[in-house]
Amino acid sequence: MRLLIILFPILLLHSGLNTISFREEQKNYTRVRQAYSDKEKTVGKTLSEHSISRENLRIYLRAFKTEKKIELWAKNTSDSVFTLIKEFPICELSGIIGPKRRYRDLQVPEGYYHLKSLNPYSKYYLSIEVNYPNASDSIRGVRGHLGNQIFIHGSCVSSGCIAITDDKIKELYVYCVEAYNSGQEEIGITIFPARLDDKKYNALVSGYSKNKDKVSLWADLKTGYDLFNLTKVQPSVKFLAGGHHLIN
Repeated sequence: MRLLIILFPILLLHSGLNTISFREEQKNYTRVRQAYSDKEKTVGKTLSEHSISRENLRIYLRAFKTEKKIELWAKNTSDSVFTLIKEFPICELSGIIGPKRRYRDLQVPEGYYHLKSLNPYSKYYLSIEVNYPNASDSIRGVRGHLGNQIFIHGSCVSSGCIAITDDKIKELYVYCVEAYNSGQEEIGITIFPARLDDKKYNALVSGYSKNKDKVSLWADLKTGYDLFNLTKVQPSVKFLAGGHHLIN
């Protein structure tokens, strides 16, 4: 009995040692530790200013090619709506407005995506992978030659990715780690050709009226853009046959 009493706390101790948070797992990497050293206070201050707890953090991203901006929206798990808490300037992105449809076209994708993984040892300091190709891309793109590995990353060079400099990727990476650490299973990101206010959208549709692929995608993106601006609730997207989207 005495032996069992001695062993029990030891077993509990070892059990506790085997439990590691996502944050601590990420901080095993040198660049992530440096990102936390440089940006944790900034992230904490920004969240506090918006009454958002890091223990209950949920985030959503919107990227705009023409304006070269990434919006970071955040809320607590108990909140019904998102709040814009940060804008990150995009240092470089390749290609032109319009979706990515094949390997090596140097296009940054457009559409409804989510973040796929965090890379703490990226060639471009730190990187965050986008789940391109999505179901719509797989239907509308060149089958068998869609490409992959689209990232938001550091540095200021792009060959189909979104580069935001080493300094900015540190901060965005920390936000993502904190969201995953608090239990968020999927972080959404919508990539737009531009901010789709009515004037800009009408100009795009008029200028590219013969390009049915672009116009059709932009119509679906416009629906989600307007809906989110109205409600501040992340749109629910279902991918349909033909590469179309049902947005609620």
